[in-house]
Amino acid sequence: MTRLQQTVFERNVPARAVVDHALGEAGRSVLWLEDLAERVDRPALSASTRADIAVVGGGYTGLWSALRAKQRHPGARVVLVESRSVGWAASGRNGGFCGTSLTHRAGHGRGRPPDDPEALVRLGQENLGAIASAVSDLGLGCQWERTGVIDLATEPHQIDWLQDAAAQAARTGAPHTFLDRAKLRAEIASPTYEAGLVRPDDAALVHPARLATELARVASELGVEIFQRTRVTGLTRAGRGATDAVVLRTTSPAGEATLLADRVLLGTSAFPSLLRRYRRHTVPVRDYVIATEPLSADLLGAIGWRGRQGLADLANRSHYYRLTADHRIVFGGHYGASGGHGTRAHEEPQAYRRLAEHLLTTFPQLEGARLTHRWSGVVDLSMRSGAFFGQAAGGRVQHAAGLAGHGVAGSHFAAQVMLDRLDVLDGAPATDRTALAMVRRTPVPFPPEPVAALGVRATHRALDRADRQSGRRSGLLRSLDALGLGLDT
Repeated sequence: MTRLQQTVFERNVPARAVVDHALGEAGRSVLWLEDLAERVDRPALSASTRADIAVVGGGYTGLWSALRAKQRHPGARVVLVESRSVGWAASGRNGGFCGTSLTHRAGHGRGRPPDDPEALVRLGQENLGAIASAVSDLGLGCQWERTGVIDLATEPHQIDWLQDAAAQAARTGAPHTFLDRAKLRAEIASPTYEAGLVRPDDAALVHPARLATELARVASELGVEIFQRTRVTGLTRAGRGATDAVVLRTTSPAGEATLLADRVLLGTSAFPSLLRRYRRHTVPVRDYVIATEPLSADLLGAIGWRGRQGLADLANRSHYYRLTADHRIVFGGHYGASGGHGTRAHEEPQAYRRLAEHLLTTFPQLEGARLTHRWSGVVDLSMRSGAFFGQAAGGRVQHAAGLAGHGVAGSHFAAQVMLDRLDVLDGAPATDRTALAMVRRTPVPFPPEPVAALGVRATHRALDRADRQSGRRSGLLRSLDALGLGLDT
């Protein structure tokens, strides 16, 4: 049996008193949502109505879908309904990394991407470029910073992974730079770093909640009608004909109403799909985040990080972190094997303490600094390494989900895919996006509960074990890899 080793975060646990001090005043609130300058009070749907295109969900996927639908079809009546408020769930709670990846990286023996990797890279870069253009052209005030990202090795065995990635980048001409321990620590002073891969063009940082509210603002200005506090309780077809409307039944504080639509786009993410056939294709996984107080110039100087890049380590249960506009560190990680859908339901209180320990291990310079915010959110995990797409009613209802870990940028790509597929119904040609196998093929569903939850927990334990044995993967993980199942989110 392979001997388990301690990770750097287990070898260097900060003193309990230091962690207690850091967590002592951290409130359970979402930094990004608290930092919104203005909240628009949009009405609930109070009367039955008809739309050309109905969008369900007021997160990034739904907002991009509505905005891009209106840009493509200015004369169409586009109606978006959201059960609570725009951006309140994952779109207002994430780390704000907007990258080029459309799937989780398939390196290190993990899974099989269903498409040509070069095509995915090209489409991912085009997608990020389109988002950057939208931010500029539409005046989206979301604190956009094209900082790039650094992939971090925090264990010796991960160095080879970065060197392999750097060699592949050199062959394709990507401007990636490998940094050894000394060079990386000279740029960002953390005793946990063994090496890094700088990818300057592959990511931007945004203020997540402001991106959501700005998308809603621009969509409204273009003529999209947005209704909040309006929950869709059912989806049916009005008849059997190819042109019969789709019926969305809704409920709100204003009462029950019906929304009839010719076309429907579903962006409900981690929440149960309105299409029963896809309800077992995702499971909710809880992600935890903490944020520091604004850091002084002296403290920031001790850390370095002058490039303000997004940072992410290569552990299976990885950390991601970045600086905010007011010089806080936002530090997150995947620690929940089961998510639930409430903002605090199913939380694991010790996850926040573990994150605080890992942040202080990463930057011992923060001893004495306070954490001000802690929160969690739910992401949707599918049985492969990226989003999947479904449809119903002869293609007039489009569904996208499974964006776990890539939703900030992936939501825009998903919206474009769904709109492309609707346009094909009207005679438009297929696009590079709709030709992708990841679009055309649906992943296998999870087994029913409680088997799904048990399986996810077993996989998480196996991933933790791999981190403790120099990356060597168990028979369970190798089997999942061989089947192309992407459960290492």
